[in-house]
Amino acid sequence: MKTDIRNKRDIEKLVNAFYEKVKTDEVIGYLFTDVAKVNWEFHLSKMYNFWKNILFYTANYNGSPMAVHKELHQKSTMTQEHFQHWNILFNETVDKLFEGAKADEIKNRASNIAQVMMYKTLA
Repeated sequence: MKTDIRNKRDIEKLVNAFYEKVKTDEVIGYLFTDVAKVNWEFHLSKMYNFWKNILFYTANYNGSPMAVHKELHQKSTMTQEHFQHWNILFNETVDKLFEGAKADEIKNRASNIAQVMMYKTLA
């Protein structure tokens, strides 16, 4: 039986599972591994704080995700498909691991964030 997203440990479980998919994904994986050359330890830690803040309002995230995405877009052109695919992978990961109000909320928030990022990055 799946539970809802309840705490830091659940956020870490979600983020870890999601980025394990991303690393080898044929559509967007190269953006992380080859173009951005992500330092995974640093990135995962940042994403834990980002999603904890989004879902639980912890105010423990500081960063500039828009600037990072614009810089990445300059290195390797991103498209609407990339953002949509990211969102599909995220939703699949949430649905595989969790169910409930917070799980629905994080999927909705992720979709909204992806739309804004796409609009501002590709504009």
